[in-house]
Amino acid sequence: MTTPKHRTWSLGAGDAESVLAEARKALFVMLAFLALLWIIQVANVADGYRLTYDYGIRPRDVGSLPDILSAPFLHVSWTHIESNSGPLFIFGFLAAYRGVVRWLGLTALVIIVSGLAEWFFGAANSNGVGVSGVVFGYLGYIIVRGFFDRHGIDIMIGAAMALCFAYQFTVLLPHAGIGWQDHIGGLAAGVVGGWIFRDRSAAASRSEARAKAARPAVASTGAAAIRTRAGALPAAGTPAVQTREDRKSVTQPDPASTSIYSGPRAELHKQLDDLGL
Repeated sequence: MTTPKHRTWSLGAGDAESVLAEARKALFVMLAFLALLWIIQVANVADGYRLTYDYGIRPRDVGSLPDILSAPFLHVSWTHIESNSGPLFIFGFLAAYRGVVRWLGLTALVIIVSGLAEWFFGAANSNGVGVSGVVFGYLGYIIVRGFFDRHGIDIMIGAAMALCFAYQFTVLLPHAGIGWQDHIGGLAAGVVGGWIFRDRSAAASRSEARAKAARPAVASTGAAAIRTRAGALPAAGTPAVQTREDRKSVTQPDPASTSIYSGPRAELHKQLDDLGL
């Protein structure tokens, strides 16, 4: 009999050494990411913010489509990059600590989707730049990752980040001078990325563990059935012992049925025959 499959939850600690190794990588990757942003900002300021105007997203301008890839690395002021750096580091690290490769795929997805949202729906004659769309992408990913991976720890982390940075959601509403289209696109991409980049290896490991746990039960059931069937058979070299029911089932020959005399006077005929009459 097959048993129904149940999806299991775990705390998500996994192998402590591998998680710690990925966390170290995530730390260095995010420090390098921030360093790159600030180096570009210094060069941008030195050039009078020409990079911002030349490589920002101009909505619905076909020639500006490649700028979707460059806009997240540009900012319009020191205040702009400072306000983005803290959330970027926190959310980026939490998004990457379970796997830098997954984080790279998530980052590419968020940059493209948030940039397209700004390109399609941004205000006319505007110039969209900034890494805030990526920040919202990481936040959306952190919030839903625990549910897709079925990791209790990640669910708690996502809930804590959503509560601690609830003020960030206010910029999802239309504001003059703020690329809220980019923010919404990034958040949506992060949620979708939670499903696309879910931890398939962990799900496979849990399925394998459930299968291994089910095998002893099936084996013991089969062994019990064999013992039951074997118990009804006599052992080799042991004479068969008939039960009372078996003896009842054995029919004894009826002497009358084997005699040549029949009929109601069969006994009389037999006696006369014995006398030679």
